[in-house]
Amino acid sequence: MGKLLSKAILVQDFEIVLDNQRGHSTVADQPLGGSPGFGPTPLELCVMSHAGCYATICALVAKKLRLQLHGLEVKVEAVKAEDTGTIAEDTFSILLKTDAPEDKIRKLHELTLKNCPVGKIFEAAGVRLNYSLARM
Repeated sequence: MGKLLSKAILVQDFEIVLDNQRGHSTVADQPLGGSPGFGPTPLELCVMSHAGCYATICALVAKKLRLQLHGLEVKVEAVKAEDTGTIAEDTFSILLKTDAPEDKIRKLHELTLKNCPVGKIFEAAGVRLNYSLARM
């Protein structure tokens, strides 16, 4: 079983440096008093990670299917549950630029969902997931 590592270091107030122990880092922050903060909140990072995972897996699957992607844009709108403060629903708007026929695009989408590890986490957590596919 492979391991993923992470480290969080408090800089000041709620500014946290996150490091993956492979030389990559980012900042998470909790905006206060109208300030945008120094980075996305941890919950925003979850939503960003979901969008990024879909895009990454989609590109990998397209390559395996020998399907030419000339462009890909994945937007996610998340809805927070008021009672828990966590994500209750993610709605994806996926724009693809490809000459592939509709059946190949559907197959690409289905295989992407099947192989997206972050998406599986969201599914297991009971998050409602909605997807719309369109061409650029």
